[in-house]
Amino acid sequence: MALTHEDVRRIADLARLELQPAEQAALLGQLNGFFRIVERMSAVDTRGVEPLYTPLSALHEVAAPLREDAVTEVDERTANQASAPEVAAGLFLVPKVIE
Repeated sequence: MALTHEDVRRIADLARLELQPAEQAALLGQLNGFFRIVERMSAVDTRGVEPLYTPLSALHEVAAPLREDAVTEVDERTANQASAPEVAAGLFLVPKVIE
């Protein structure tokens, strides 16, 4: 998937970026380079490959730095919501901003 100069202008407009023509050209090259890398990676057959939790485990045995899944903090919801203008059922209520 190759992007065009028009694509870069549209992306910049959506991101509210003001790019000079030289910046647009440089960005076009960088984005297209990124998509080329993604296409190459997508072409690799990864069936049967075990996922790694860290790239270092491909080099040597790494002890899993996992901790026990236990609650370690007290519930302070009421205190945290004390300054909120409106709260209902433990949720912050905010005014609707999109019609």
